[in-house]
Amino acid sequence: MNKPIIGILTWRSGQKFAEPGYFRRLLQAGRELGAIVYLFAPQDVLPEDRRIRGFTPGHGRSWKSRLYAWPDIVIDRYRYYPTLRHVGYLPFRRQELFRYANSPLANKWSVYQVLAADEQMRRWLPETQIYRSSLLPDMLAKHSRVYIKPANGTGGRSILRIERIAGGFRIAGRTMRLRRVEGRLKTLPGLVRKVNKWVETEMLAKERCLIQQGLVLDLLPDRTVDLRLLIQKTADGQWDVTGQGIRMGRKNSSISNLHGGGKALPASRFLIPKFGRVRTRDILMDCHNLARRTAQTLEQHYGQMIEFGLDIGIDVKGEAWLIEVNPKPGREIFRKIGQHDRYRQSIRRPLEYAISLLRKDSQQTVEPAEEMAQADGPDEQARREAAYGAAEGQTAERVPSRE
Repeated sequence: MNKPIIGILTWRSGQKFAEPGYFRRLLQAGRELGAIVYLFAPQDVLPEDRRIRGFTPGHGRSWKSRLYAWPDIVIDRYRYYPTLRHVGYLPFRRQELFRYANSPLANKWSVYQVLAADEQMRRWLPETQIYRSSLLPDMLAKHSRVYIKPANGTGGRSILRIERIAGGFRIAGRTMRLRRVEGRLKTLPGLVRKVNKWVETEMLAKERCLIQQGLVLDLLPDRTVDLRLLIQKTADGQWDVTGQGIRMGRKNSSISNLHGGGKALPASRFLIPKFGRVRTRDILMDCHNLARRTAQTLEQHYGQMIEFGLDIGIDVKGEAWLIEVNPKPGREIFRKIGQHDRYRQSIRRPLEYAISLLRKDSQQTVEPAEEMAQADGPDEQARREAAYGAAEGQTAERVPSRE
């Protein structure tokens, strides 16, 4: 097989790219794997000439461009948000000009509905509904806290947390521009008016807004804590957990995102003092099971995928909850916690999988669609425990399954 040509679809304005540091490392990894890899945006495609205006790193922080051959396969890394800046993405993606390594994923509400339809997923899902002002009192009556979030949000933007407290309600959030918002309201009608104004202001494209059960994730006082887990396809097309880490938000922040001021720690280092070694291993294995089931369920519904970043809440009882699924995840958490080998692996894996798809094409083999996972037998359980140990950088010990 000739050198594979891999295009990376992303957003571009001039020489400004959405994830420049990550893309430089991704393109370097592609060269090391013997592939021709370049970035391009929808406006860079010349379909009549079957050519692409592609971009690769230049001197310093600059980018150089030239015309490239049509890609053999494309990895879609375009992070869509329903604003005028991104209005051309969805029509472009629907043209199906290329062979893609990953399929589009719908908004958070549609993803939630797909996952909730899977009986095995329901125990991991917090209650979520389309926001209506009439729902807010009911949700707060059932749950001590709730979240208001956009159906197409990303990066912790436009998320508002509401908590019941003595004498009223406390709100904390981040605007679309990640500006912090805090306040207290004494009455429910006042709260409803405040939230309605928030929804009107923050949902610029009149997109759907969600109201979600808030979880008791107070493993640290006054801080939002969650686990970011990355699950990716290996070169042979199997889902495998690359790793995970704990994210801790700033004090009284509604989000834990690292670019919102959060900090990161290795998962075991954070959880073992709180739950003990055996219980921590059990918790993380449950998170791995959650991740595999999520990936398999979504892939069966939406088509071929390459990776997912999962935000998983771990409550004070040690139970795992799926908060959010990101099909185009970041991986900076591995650098933050000093797992540089895992960071490099997380960059290479999508490329390795894309190259393996092309190799299969060249060998004219047809792989059957991956079946949904069946109930674990002893061998599969042992394999998953070994995978947990690998993701934590340690040797896994066999422990009884909770299921």
